[in-house]
Amino acid sequence: MSTSAAPARTNVRDLAYISLMAALISVCSWIVIPLGPVPFTLQTFGVFAALGLLGGRRGTLAVLLYLLLGLVGLPVFAGFSAGAGALLGVTGGYLLGFLASSLVYWAVTDRLGTRLPIALLAMILGLAACYAFGTLWFVRVYTSGGNTATLLSTLTLCVFPFILPDLIKLGLALLVARRVGSALNLTSPVKR
Repeated sequence: MSTSAAPARTNVRDLAYISLMAALISVCSWIVIPLGPVPFTLQTFGVFAALGLLGGRRGTLAVLLYLLLGLVGLPVFAGFSAGAGALLGVTGGYLLGFLASSLVYWAVTDRLGTRLPIALLAMILGLAACYAFGTLWFVRVYTSGGNTATLLSTLTLCVFPFILPDLIKLGLALLVARRVGSALNLTSPVKR
């Protein structure tokens, strides 16, 4: 008799939660404060709220659904933008970095659990993955057009101004995940 867990199945309730979280991320992306090439939005809050509420697998599916909605042309990205151009442009790496964040969160919490310190660590590591992926993408796309950019100038423009606000959004997402997840009896919310 095998003691391994059965493969995770996605039911109608899961699909509803995944869709709601993709919608939340979309709404969060429409709240924009332009700060340069990378706008300040609440997407980070939406992504980490989805992960904290739904867990790694379903949260990652919500992020993937959000990206696919934008790819097919629904205006779900910052500034009501959409399409492959938004994903392949200089800031598209940060959008795709949300998927990297989700995968990191999923990997860490799948292995170590969803207790608050572990979830916090997983989100911080996920945020670092998003920054790394987005920054490398930005440099690659920006310099492919004949422009010059250094890693430090890109970090100064695209990452450093966002670290503190993103950490605050991450903390709020954890708080929401604990409160709302408990109220809804979700199986994967962040635990104490």
